[in-house]
Amino acid sequence: MSNSPKLNPLYRLQFEKAQNCYVLLYPEGMVKLSDSASEVLTLVDGSTSDGDIVKALQQKFPDAADLIEADVKEFLVDALEKGWIKYDR
Repeated sequence: MSNSPKLNPLYRLQFEKAQNCYVLLYPEGMVKLSDSASEVLTLVDGSTSDGDIVKALQQKFPDAADLIEADVKEFLVDALEKGWIKYDR
């Protein structure tokens, strides 16, 4: 399994001005994302590895660098279980 997640094609990530946040749009509705979920999902592009996502966020948020790796990994597992992301085999 590749360790570079990509957004499930059933979902579209976009910034919603009315909500003032990122959302995941899908045929049945919309998921309003937290700031931290948005930070991770904006880096999910199918070519950036899990590790590179962690590194990018550690650089962006150095005060929380110690917590980021576990949080990102936990979020990616959750997003995979919810079907928001997928990994190529």
